[in-house]
Order: sequence, then structure tokens, then C-alpha cells
Amino acid sequence: MEKLWSKTKIGNLELPHRLAMAPMTRSRAQEDGTPGELSSLYYAQRASMGFIISEGTQPSEDGQGYLNSPGIYTERHIEGWKKVTDEVHNAGGFMFIQLMHVGRMSHPDNTPHHRQAVAPSAIAPGVEMFTANGMQEIPVPRELSEEDIQTTISDFRQAAAAAIKAGADGVEIHGANGYLINQFIGENSNKRIDKYGGSVENRARFAIDVTKAVVEEIGAERTGFRISPGTPLGGIDEGDQGPEVYLHLVKELSKYNLAYLHVMHLGNETLLREIRSMWTNSLLVNRAGRALEEISVDIDNGIADVVPVGVWSLANSDLVERLKKGFPLNEVDPKTLYAGNGGVGYTDYPTMKELKSQQE
Repeated sequence: MEKLWSKTKIGNLELPHRLAMAPMTRSRAQEDGTPGELSSLYYAQRASMGFIISEGTQPSEDGQGYLNSPGIYTERHIEGWKKVTDEVHNAGGFMFIQLMHVGRMSHPDNTPHHRQAVAPSAIAPGVEMFTANGMQEIPVPRELSEEDIQTTISDFRQAAAAAIKAGADGVEIHGANGYLINQFIGENSNKRIDKYGGSVENRARFAIDVTKAVVEEIGAERTGFRISPGTPLGGIDEGDQGPEVYLHLVKELSKYNLAYLHVMHLGNETLLREIRSMWTNSLLVNRAGRALEEISVDIDNGIADVVPVGVWSLANSDLVERLKKGFPLNEVDPKTLYAGNGGVGYTDYPTMKELKSQQE
């Protein structure tokens, strides 16, 4: 694991090691989307991760899918996130806010305007979503017009500017996991016949246009992009041309000199190697189902520059110290992942030092 602890850069940021905190939805924001009161503590506790990618944060009312997820499009949101970024910086960490527009992965009961969700095409994902009234089938979304698409791109631009105003070091554009950008890539979720659907180039166009707008607004060194080739999440099927779409997308994104590309890797090793060969800036690789003892394999093999860690960092705010000393990890409590009573399952996981004190 020696290379895991070597310094590296993401954009203009000098990082102490090659771990990062992956984005994880926690559903603890206030009703209006302002980060919750304990969010500052939660993220600051994990500042030793060096580079923190926030939970998915909606760039607009239309972008919200889940109950109590945060936003970054109002002054209150900006004020709330400023408290978070200040605490993370004071604790020695850096933070990118992930811009997540969920598209059709929403329910009117979960949004502030209670309107029909939007998507590339009027096709429901065929899955259920948790709401205040329990699990409900996600309804058919409204197809975005070309004018709507331009408005949505502008929403991403304005949200990126708001994130920087809130003190974030940058933003990650969420193009993965079955959400809006991924829905444009999906073969079964995008049946458009205009310039945003059909061909490989057209299916990647929305992702590229969003990236162009964000880079123009805040700079390439402050912009990252996340993909998840082959994901089935949200009912997505990318079809036989899926890998071709991603290779085209990565080629085009590479022209913008982004701070990083973040790959949620689901097993296509050939595609991952091709992406690595095309991407010269920082490549973040998060392998699904990775064992703890394999945490540095992609770095050792030159596939990844940085390894984002999810649940392990959620349950272990001092993960870096634990790994360096070989100390056992806390187990995550799945019952408190998306809801909790105050800090339970959020800010109360014991540190290594606290556990040692209890043992003594």
C-alpha cells in the first residue's frame, strides 16, 4: 500500500495521499434543501480523507429525487454549504460538491414543486422510490423539450457558480447511476430523434454540453465528472453501443482538461483500460464490491490515481489512520444510512482513539 500514501494532485489541489471520500446520499438535509445542522460536523470529521466529494446535491427543484437531499441553487443553500466547506477547510480537507440532477428518478411527493419529473424521454424507470407515504412506483416523466434542455444546462452552470460561492473547491458533475445525464446515455431511456438522441455522439451530447457550461463558469481545474459504464441502476440499459458512447464521451471530456474523471467501475476491465489510456489527468476508480485488502491494487497497477471510498469512510471518520495502523474498522449500520435520530449513524461512529480508551 506504499503508493496509496504518496502525495498527488487533483486540479490545483495538493493532496496528502490517494484516498478520497466518495459521494453518498444521507437524506439529512432540511426540508428546503439546506444542509442539515450536523452536516458540517459529519464532513469535517472526515477531513483526513483529504479530498471529499459531497453527497448528491440538486441544481434545481426539478433535480430533486429523494426526500431531504440537499440543494445548491438558493441563497440559503449557499449559506448552509458555506458552513460545511469552512469546517472541512479548517480541518485540513478539500471539498467538491456533487451536482446531481436525478431526472426521472423522482416522485412528485419528494420535490418542493410536486411536479412531474423530467427526462430525455417519457419513459418510466420501472422501479419504486421511498416517499413520506412509503414506497411508491415512480411515474412516467415529462420529456424535456430542446428549450428545457438548455434551461437544465443553465441550471448546472448556476449551481456550479453557487457551489464556488459556498466555498467549495469545485464540483463533480454526476453522470452516473441512472440519473439524468446517464438517462441520455441509456439506450432504453433515450428515444429522442433530435440532436440529443439516436447516435453515439448524440447520446453523449447532453453530458458534454453540461460540462462545457460548468467549465466556462468555474474553470476546468474545479470540475470533475462521474460515470458508471454498464450500470443497471434506475432501470438503465445502455445497449450494445454503451461502451462506444463512453469512449466517445471520455475522448470529448478529455479536451476540457478537467480536474478528474471518476469511474464507478462495475467490471468491464477492457473498457476501464481504454479509458485509462485516453485520460491523462487524475482518474478516480471506485470498484463495486472491492475488498479492503485490495484497496490499493488499481493505484499499484497504474489504473487509478485516486481511490474514492464510500461506506468505509462513512462508518470510520478516521479511516486513514486505521488503515495505516491496521486497526479494525467499524461496521456500518444499514438502518441509519438514509435517516436517523440526530447524529445516530451519522456523526457518532467511534474513532480508533475512543475505542482504545474504552478498552483501557
